[in-house]
Amino acid sequence: MYTLIFDLDGTLSDPMPGFSRSINHALLSSGFQPCHERELARYVGPDIEETFRALTGAADSVVRMLVGLYRERYEAVGFSENALYPGITTALDTLSRHGIPLGVCTSRRLEMANRILRALEVRDRFYFVSGGNAAVNKQQQLSQLLAADVIDSTALMIGDRAGDLLGAHANGLRSVGVLWGYGSRSELQAQSPLRLLDHVGDLTDLLTR
Repeated sequence: MYTLIFDLDGTLSDPMPGFSRSINHALLSSGFQPCHERELARYVGPDIEETFRALTGAADSVVRMLVGLYRERYEAVGFSENALYPGITTALDTLSRHGIPLGVCTSRRLEMANRILRALEVRDRFYFVSGGNAAVNKQQQLSQLLAADVIDSTALMIGDRAGDLLGAHANGLRSVGVLWGYGSRSELQAQSPLRLLDHVGDLTDLLTR
């Protein structure tokens, strides 16, 4: 049975409230101007160090300080400000009832990914969670899952950003793009996914992939 692998931010849940508040906490605490949510939407998904580097152009030492301040707030309260997209729980339960194995592959650190999924009350839907960091990207995560026989070549990677799809294709896996997150249609179409899904309810179409 093929496995469906979900990205977390922008695919299962909307992280923007906690993400933007924690970003601005770090910026304001360090003398930088805050950013509007519209400006921050493009940074949902990429590594947080890259985000602060792009927002501030600061030296590495300052970027590390900003990351620390961000994590301070995010780990205290920001993670709990995530919200599942409407219909996600129903879709996951439908897929599970049909015997489809489900997993998560996120660039978030493993401990934080598990905290978020537990807070959202969906951790038990997934038989594995793969977390990343600045040194391990999604391509490497999927490669490790394949090497450990956690997944096989029939697995589908589901995500809202080009990096999700690129990571899958680099490992010979197929991908599905979702349009309710933070990636644009053109960004996802450029990676030639197997499918593009417009609505959360369309996830159940993958029962007949």
